[in-house]
This record gives sequence, structure tokens and C-alpha cells, in this order.
Amino acid sequence: MARPVTNAAFEGLLLAAGYGNAHAAFARQLNHAGRNEGAWRYDAASVYWWLRGRRPGDHVQAAMAETLARKLGRSVAVTELGFGAADSIGIRVYPASVDGAIDTAEQIWTRLAKHLNQNASGVFDSGKALEAALGWRYDLPDETVSRHGRQQVTSTDVQSLYALADHFTDLDRRHGSGSARTRAVMADLLVRQVAPMLRGTYTDAVGRDLMRAAATLSGQLAFMSYDAGEHAMAQHHVMLGLRLAKAADDRLYGAHLLANLATQAVFLGHPREAARLVEAAIDGAGRAPAAVLARLHATAATAYGQSGDRRACHVALAKAESALQRMGADPGPRWVGYFSPAHLAGAALRCLGDLHLYTQALRHAPDALNLGSQNTRTRALHTALIAVTHARAGETDAACDWASKLRQHVAGIQSARVQQRVRELANALGSQQASPQVNEVLRSLAPVSAAS
Repeated sequence: MARPVTNAAFEGLLLAAGYGNAHAAFARQLNHAGRNEGAWRYDAASVYWWLRGRRPGDHVQAAMAETLARKLGRSVAVTELGFGAADSIGIRVYPASVDGAIDTAEQIWTRLAKHLNQNASGVFDSGKALEAALGWRYDLPDETVSRHGRQQVTSTDVQSLYALADHFTDLDRRHGSGSARTRAVMADLLVRQVAPMLRGTYTDAVGRDLMRAAATLSGQLAFMSYDAGEHAMAQHHVMLGLRLAKAADDRLYGAHLLANLATQAVFLGHPREAARLVEAAIDGAGRAPAAVLARLHATAATAYGQSGDRRACHVALAKAESALQRMGADPGPRWVGYFSPAHLAGAALRCLGDLHLYTQALRHAPDALNLGSQNTRTRALHTALIAVTHARAGETDAACDWASKLRQHVAGIQSARVQQRVRELANALGSQQASPQVNEVLRSLAPVSAAS
């Protein structure tokens, strides 16, 4: 099955230049334009992959622009080709091999540990996200992941990594991930402990479990980066986690990571891409445990809600609720144990609010706050969302009451997502600033929304 085109800009130029159905001809002209660079042997297959997210070198892009300019009769800037800037950390979208995934892991963990990504993390790239999703879903499984290296790795060694992941997960839920130091500490542990294990000696069975543990750690670091607003770094770690989950032959955790990527896409306002990502996750998960399906369909509902697809949103919510009712007999993997009726209620509150169904949305407010004490950040996010929904419904007094409750929940939390939701509340109340009550709420929440 052909993969979908992700570089619409390049496709448009090929069509305009008459190469829409003549990719081989374009490749021949490109080889001629680059003759001074050596013996290029690009062909129609090369064009196929360029249209689907692969990025040629800068010198190749220059020859592409020259080739297209001759046909179009005008100058063509390299920036028009749609390939973007070179990756700030130089990794592949989705490593083709297990060895490539191990190299990538060590590289990005090392750079994060050294703070080299600070102030230069880039932006979320939906094309790369979709390419990684397709690779995870359709690439052949790895025949073996056994390895011979310096360090012997045992099942006991791998179990210690799960304990490490649990520790950082708990910190993240209680305090948020806004601290760059916390993420750097985690990355440093990955460099010093996990990377040597990945390059060690292990059987196929131990190796699969090691890949699963490394995927879990990469997924947690991805979510922490997302919560901190480091969206490109979060995406890199999710894509790495997807490849490691593939090596582990763990389709359920891979689906979970894709759903996390979809959640990030919703946060950044890319609902169509989010829907495609979570649809790939649901398809790849197959006959999954009820808890996993509940989480996946809840994420799908948020994507459909943001895109304005009312029918699809309601269908996804119904599927999530049905799965949630079956969770008692089918709890699923340990990593999905966090997902509760409160999390589904929060998703319903969000997507129904996006559809302007405020009365329906607010019916889920009580359940959305029925959270365990460890879910400090989620409580703040849901409280802010309730306030935002009241404000958008025109219920200013109720919005202010919930905003007052929010102040006690945001103390001690470092989270770009919480800050963003507080800004949404301020925007929703902005037209009522003449009200002393609203003015007081906005003044009290200003330090939160402005925090860095």
C-alpha cells in the first residue's frame, strides 16, 4: 500500500513543472543538474520517499530548485521545497534498524543531558509524526534483537529500569515537568545506565524486555518534554519510543505512544493529524485490553472534537465509555493503570466544549475531579478546563468561582500545559474585565500564565 504524501509543497512544484506523473524524468534531470557533485543515481523511488518526508541533503535540494526553476521559468527558493531546516539534533524520523534506534537513543539522551537542546528545540512536525506512525504500523517486525557487547544484561537488570520509570512518572504527575533540571537528570541516568545496557549482551527474550523498558523510559521523557513545552524534543522521544516498542514487539505500548503524540498534536492545534495518529494507534492495537481501548478512543474523541466532527466525537466517546465499563475484568498493562473514569470525563469535557456543547460538557465536571491524590497536575488541568467551559458558556460567576479554586491547585506545579490553560481562561474572561470579580481573578492568575 502506497504511503500518503506528507510534503505537499514539493508535490505542488512537481505538478506545476510537469513532473507529477514523471518522477523518473525528474530524477534524471536532477542527476544531470548535480553532475559536478559526483555520480548521482536518484530514481523514481527517491522521489517517492522525498514526497513522504525524507529530507535530501542541502546540495541535493539546491539542484532540485535549479531543475524546477528551468521548467517553471522562474527562480525557485530552496525553502519552497518543503523539506524544512536540517534536524536540530540530526536524527532520523524512524530508525530503520534496532542498531539505528540504539544510536539515536544515545545521541538525543546525551544532548538533552548536556542541555544542548535548550532554546533550540524546534517545532512539532506532523509530517514526521505520520511517517513514524506508518513505519511503526507497517514495517516488518525485527527477527531478533539479541546482541553481544561488553556488559551482560539480565532480566533483573531490566526490572530496575521499570522502577526508574515509575519514579519519574510519579514526579511528573505530582509536580509537572517544567523543570529542565529534572529532565536533564533523567536523561543523564539514561545515558549512564540504559545506553550501556542497550549496547550490552543479551538474549532475544531479555532484549525484547530491555527494548520495552527503554521505550517506556523514552515515552516518559517525551511526555515530560511535552508538558514542559519542548515539543520537538518530545516528538523525537516518542518516535524513538515507537521504534523501541516495535523492537520489543509490544504493539500496545506503541499504540499508547502514538496516542500521546496525538494528544500533543491536539494541544498544538493539529486535529486532523491527531485523528490520523490515533486512528493508526487504534488500528495497530488490534484486540487490545479494555483499559487501552478506553484510553485510545478518549484521545480520538478529543481530536474529533477539536476538528468539529460532532458525530465522530460522540461515537469515540461511546466506545471509550463502553470499554471503561469492561475495565474491571480486563485491567490491561501496568502503564495504562493511570487511566480512570476521571480521565475520560476530562476528555469528554474538553471535546464537548470544543463542539460548543457546554451544558453537555459540564455534566462531566464532577467526575473529572474524582482523581487520586497523586494526580496533582491533572486536577489543576481539569479545574481550569471547568472554569474555561463556564466562561465560554457565558457563566461568568461560575467561571470565577472555579478560577478561585484553581489557584490552590496550581501551587508548586511547573507545567506549560497548565500555564496554557490558565491563559485560555484569561482569554475567555477577557471581555468581562470591567467586572471587579473578573479583574481580581485575572490579577491573581497572572503570575501562573506568565511563568516560564
